[in-house]
Amino acid sequence: MQPYRIPIWKAAPFCRILLPFIIGIILQWYGSFSLHVIIYLLVAFLLIYTLFSLLPIEFRYTWQAFRGITMQILITMFAMLITWHKDIRNDTNWFGKEYRDSTILLIKIAEPLTKKPKSFKTVGEVNGFFVNGMLVRYTGKMLLYFSKDSVASSIHYGDMILLNKPLQQIRNSGNPGAFNYERYAAFQQIFHNVYLKENDFVLLQNKKTNPFLTILFSARKYVIDVLQKYLPDDKNVIGIAEALLIGYKEDLDKDLVQAYSNTGVVHIIAISGLHLGLIYVMLVWIFERVPLVKRSRVLKMLMILFCLWFFALLTGGSASVLRSAVMFTCIVIGKNYFKKSSILNSMAASAFMLLSFNPYFLWDVGFQLSYLAVFGIVWLQRPIYQLLYLKNALLNYTWSMASVALSAQLITFPVCIYYFHQFPNLFLLTNLFAVPLSTVILFSEIFLISFSWIPFISILTGKLVGILVWSMNFIIETCNGLSFSLWDNIYSNIFTTWLLYICIFSFCFWLLDNKKKGLKISLMAFIAFSFLHMSAKIKTAQQKKLVIYDVPQHQAVDFIAGDTYYTLGDSILLQDGLLHNFHLKPAHINLGVSKKRKTLNGLSHQNNYWQFYNKGIMIIDTGIQYKPLENKFRTDVLLISKNPNLNIAGIFNAIRPSVIVFDSSNSLWKIAKWKKECLALALPCFSIPEQGAFVLNID
Repeated sequence: MQPYRIPIWKAAPFCRILLPFIIGIILQWYGSFSLHVIIYLLVAFLLIYTLFSLLPIEFRYTWQAFRGITMQILITMFAMLITWHKDIRNDTNWFGKEYRDSTILLIKIAEPLTKKPKSFKTVGEVNGFFVNGMLVRYTGKMLLYFSKDSVASSIHYGDMILLNKPLQQIRNSGNPGAFNYERYAAFQQIFHNVYLKENDFVLLQNKKTNPFLTILFSARKYVIDVLQKYLPDDKNVIGIAEALLIGYKEDLDKDLVQAYSNTGVVHIIAISGLHLGLIYVMLVWIFERVPLVKRSRVLKMLMILFCLWFFALLTGGSASVLRSAVMFTCIVIGKNYFKKSSILNSMAASAFMLLSFNPYFLWDVGFQLSYLAVFGIVWLQRPIYQLLYLKNALLNYTWSMASVALSAQLITFPVCIYYFHQFPNLFLLTNLFAVPLSTVILFSEIFLISFSWIPFISILTGKLVGILVWSMNFIIETCNGLSFSLWDNIYSNIFTTWLLYICIFSFCFWLLDNKKKGLKISLMAFIAFSFLHMSAKIKTAQQKKLVIYDVPQHQAVDFIAGDTYYTLGDSILLQDGLLHNFHLKPAHINLGVSKKRKTLNGLSHQNNYWQFYNKGIMIIDTGIQYKPLENKFRTDVLLISKNPNLNIAGIFNAIRPSVIVFDSSNSLWKIAKWKKECLALALPCFSIPEQGAFVLNID
C-alpha cells in the first residue's frame, strides 16, 4: 500500500493565500485600478461571502467551492488595495502632483553619499515646498547627483538643503532590450532626479536624523574603514571583501563582478540567504556558550533575532536578505516553542509578509531568484543526492554540496537566462571552490571586525583575509578566462521562460512521481519552446534595421541585416567594455544579432552619407555651411551629432531629409533650439535624449 501524500495546498496552506495575493499585485500594477473600483469590488465580494455564510448548511456544503473562490477573490482585492496604497503617486501629499520648475524644495539627505565616476549620488527626501515664504509639507523621494567640484564632501546623512533647479523625470534609454530603469526606480517610489553643481543648492545648518539609521550608517562606515585599513591595498580584494560581508558594492570592479556572474557565483557577493544562514549558525554557537544567555530560551531567541535583523538592515535590506531574515525568524520562534512546520509553508508565509510590506518586491530579481533557489533545494536536493551513493566521507560531502548547487541552478536558470541571457557552464566547479572559501572569508572578516581594537590581531587577520580573497578572485578569473566557461547571448522572452518552467516542472514530476502525464506535458512544452525559438530565428534572418542608440555623450549607430551588424560611432563603444556591454550588448541580444562585420551587403558610404539598401542616412557632426541648391539633396534620415555649430534653416536650403534625428551626444539646450527651428519649417524631427533610441525598419 502506497503511503498517503499530503497535497501541497494542505501541507503549506499559506500557498493558497500567496497565489491570489500575487495575482492582485500584478493586476493593480498593470491595470492601475482606481481606489473607488477596488473598494466597490472589495465590499461587493465581502457582502457575497457574508451572505453565503448565512445560507443553510446543506447549501454551503454543496457549494463550498464557491465560498473558497470568493475568499480567493477577496485576498486578490486586498492585494490590489495594498499595492494602490504603496504607490506614492496616489498619496495626496506627494510632491509630484504640485511640483513646478520654479518650485523651491526643502530636501533631506536620506543616506550617506556614494562616490560615482563623475559625481556623488544619494537619495533625497522631500520635506516640502516654499510657497510665498511659507513651508507647505509634501513627501516623496528623488535621486540627487552632486558634481565633484561642489561641496558634496561636506554633505552627510540628515543634512537639509534648499534647491530650485528643475528636476528631470527618470526615463528609459529606449534602446532595444535595455534595462527598464524607469520601472526599477518607480518600484523604489522614485520618479525624479537632478544633477547639482555648487551654486544649485544651499546647505542649511539644521539636521534631521533618525537615531537608529544613524547607528546603522555609522556601523556600516566603521566596517568599511576597518576593512580598508587592515586589508591589502588591492581594489579587487577590498571590493569583494566589502561586498561579501555587508553588501557594499561601490568599490567593486565591474569586470570582476562580470567574472563572478559568468562563472555562476555572483550570489557570493550579493548578500543572500547563504550569508544569513552562516550568521545564524554562528550566533547559535556563540549564544549557547554565553553563561547568562544560554539559560534563558527567550533571551537567547531575542538576542539571535536582534543580531540577524541588525545584520540584514546593515547590508541594505535587499529583498533576498529580508526573505532570509523573515524565514529564520520563523525558524527561531518555532524552535523556541517546540513547533515545526513545512519549509514550503514558511517560505510562502515569509513571501506573503514581505509582499504585504512592499508589493514591488515581486519584480525584484533577488527576491525571485532567492525563493526559486530555496524551493529548488527543498524539492530536488535530496532526490539528486540519492542518485549516487559514495562511501568516502570527503566525496560524499562534495557530492552533497554539488547536489545543492544542481538543484538550485535547475530551478533558477530559466529566470537567469531571461534577465542575463547567459548560462555559466562551470557553475558546479566554481561553487565547489567558492562557497567553502567564501564561508571562511566571511567568518574571518567577522573576527577581524570583532577584534579590530587589537592592532596585532587585526593586522594578521587582515593579511589572512587578503590572501583568501585574492585566492578566490584568482580561481574565479582563471575559470572565467576559459573559452568554454560561458554560454552567452541566449535568446529568451517571457513566453520561452514560462515554457521552460513548464517543461522542467513536468519532467521532474514524471521522474519523482512516475506520472506519465508529466512527461507528455514536458514534451509538449519543449516542442512549443523550440517552435518559438525557430520563429525568432526566422524573424531575425529577415530583419533589416537602422538603429541610432541613446548613449549619453556618445554617437552609436547600428546597421543590421539578419544576425549580422555593422556599428558606426565612437571608438570606446566599439570595444567590449562597460559602455558597450551596458548600452549595445543588450540590444544585440534582443535583436538576435551576434556576428559583427566590417562590411555588410547593401551597405555603402561616401564621406558622411551612408546608403543601406533603399534607405539613406547623412551624418553631420561638424559645423558646416551649405549653399542653397535648386535640386535639394534628399535623404531618409539626417543625423545631427556631437554638438555641431549650425542652424536647421541653413541645412534645409541644401538638404531635404524625411526626418532629422538628434542623438545623445548633443547638448539638451541645442536640441531644444533645433527643435524650434524644425517646428517653424514643418520638418519632422526626433530627439533621442527625450524619445529614446531611433529604430528604422527597412523593407
